[in-house]
Amino acid sequence: MSGRLVVIGLGPGNPDQVTPEASQAVAEASFFYGYKPYLDRLDLRPDQTRVASDNREEISRSNAALEMAASGHKVAVVSGGDPGVFAMAAAVCEAIEAGPREWRDIELSVVPGVTAMLAVAARVGAPLGHDFCAINLSDNLKPWDLIERRLIAVAEAGFVISLYNPISKARPWQLGSALETLRNHLPAATPVIFGRAAGRPDERIEVFSLAKADAAKADMATCVVIGSPETRLIERDGKRPLVYTPRFSAGATK
Repeated sequence: MSGRLVVIGLGPGNPDQVTPEASQAVAEASFFYGYKPYLDRLDLRPDQTRVASDNREEISRSNAALEMAASGHKVAVVSGGDPGVFAMAAAVCEAIEAGPREWRDIELSVVPGVTAMLAVAARVGAPLGHDFCAINLSDNLKPWDLIERRLIAVAEAGFVISLYNPISKARPWQLGSALETLRNHLPAATPVIFGRAAGRPDERIEVFSLAKADAAKADMATCVVIGSPETRLIERDGKRPLVYTPRFSAGATK
């Protein structure tokens, strides 16, 4: 008899941003699969088991979790942020599609979480107040030229852009290249937000113009939000400026 598999989003790292639904799902599961830093956020009981793996082992992790669920257990796959945004929900679905037929009979649910761009946006105002998109800068699963084409397309279309996985030791140049590409298609004054570890004790939130944005300000714990030509700053004495994108575009009718 098949068990159950739930993919849980733990949010950006602040315990207060873990949803009650996610906490309930953690309480009900017996086996937990995930990247070790995410599993370390959990306060598990003695009767609950964690199975940690490396960050790049999404499919093997999904396969192991599905095998355990197929044997009748209550299983959780854990993600940071939201599991459906560049995370484990898609990996589990890929594994189900490629796996044995009986995996399609497993009861599957996905518990959403606060994703990084929402946590960063909330710290500075409302940069996502109008149309926006999210782009993963990692070229592990797609070619860089495709990433560049998408950056150009959304910049020219006037979207606010949230960049996930902007930089790493293995990929030190992508964010700098992305910023240079965007400088050719956006005004120099466009606000750029570097949001590192939003909501956690080591949080660092900084706002620059696109002309002065430095890729060295980011690491893998950073979400970079790049405004549209309509994104504005509200300067405040002694405080970080508010960044927001008006709800109405130029020429729009109410």
